[in-house]
Amino acid sequence: MTAAYAGIPLDRPRLMAIVNVTPDSFSDGGERLDPAQAIDDGLRFVAEGADIVDVGGESTRPGSQPTSPDEELRRVLPVVEGLARQNVTVSIDTRRATVARAALDAGARIVNDVSALRDDEAMLPLVAGRAADVVLMHRRGLSENTFAGPAYANVVEEVRQFLLDRAAVCLASGVRRERIALDPGIGFGKSVAQELELIAGVGRLGDTGYPVLIGCSRKSFIGKLTGIASPRDRDPASVWLAVEAARRGAAILRVHNVAATRQALAVSAAMR
Repeated sequence: MTAAYAGIPLDRPRLMAIVNVTPDSFSDGGERLDPAQAIDDGLRFVAEGADIVDVGGESTRPGSQPTSPDEELRRVLPVVEGLARQNVTVSIDTRRATVARAALDAGARIVNDVSALRDDEAMLPLVAGRAADVVLMHRRGLSENTFAGPAYANVVEEVRQFLLDRAAVCLASGVRRERIALDPGIGFGKSVAQELELIAGVGRLGDTGYPVLIGCSRKSFIGKLTGIASPRDRDPASVWLAVEAARRGAAILRVHNVAATRQALAVSAAMR
């Protein structure tokens, strides 16, 4: 039987489209302050091949300032509601249980938490009680030092163990195993070499039995590797990395450019 996540068969790499409704996200901040524009973009991404639309109302870029829960809710709820009404599988990208709860009420299926349900103690019982699907992301430390560059003896093994530990906490709290996906946190407090090691080590993360989500689209380490300063101009490398991650076993790819990634994955599958 083919494994599934959020009701989506994982018979091929699945695409999670990024819809940020923030003024300060590193790549597309300010583009979707109008909820109607964000909804239109989300529907366009689905037409281009996205399986999930990830809606975020608080930037997690280096140096970003925290957003109040009320402001985060104001940004995301109309978009979540509008997409869910169109039967889109919506993920809410948030660290806050109040925001996650309202988004689930509005039709979201997945809670994508960069803190792996650690920043808000109400998040874990919410996810368990609502039988929501969840993405657990690796991030060493608390939010105030998210982007400090820690030392790792073996980044793949240490990230793997962290994610397994968080998954075990979820299981003990009643979250079903098939509702958990793991994200190694590309772009969160790792060096360029460590980012590449994690992408190369997707298979080691995947042998946990949980689907692995990779989100490397337009990240700053690509700029360091290529010398391309503008995040928008990093799509060719982002697409290549997405295909490489999929080839190594990533189940879900979180991307800005859905159409290009889908084309590249189709060609890669045909070549194999």
